Amino acid sequence: MSEIVLSVPGMHCDHCVHAISQEVGAVAGVTAVHVDLVAKTVRVLGTTDAAAVRAAIEEAGYEAA
Repeated sequence: MSEIVLSVPGMHCDHCVHAISQEVGAVAGVTAVHVDLVAKTVRVLGTTDAAAVRAAIEEAGYEAA
């Protein structure tokens, strides 16, 4: 299992957290998603890759760094 941590500077509310959690949680291989609104980060545990997580975040309408 690996950990991916990405910065998502465009998050600003609980809706952002929910939208990102839902999209990233649906990615194959993701076992856990932790979205930190204060730090503006998304931490993902599982067997997926960073490109798939970035794509899911972009699908939710946000940019990931």
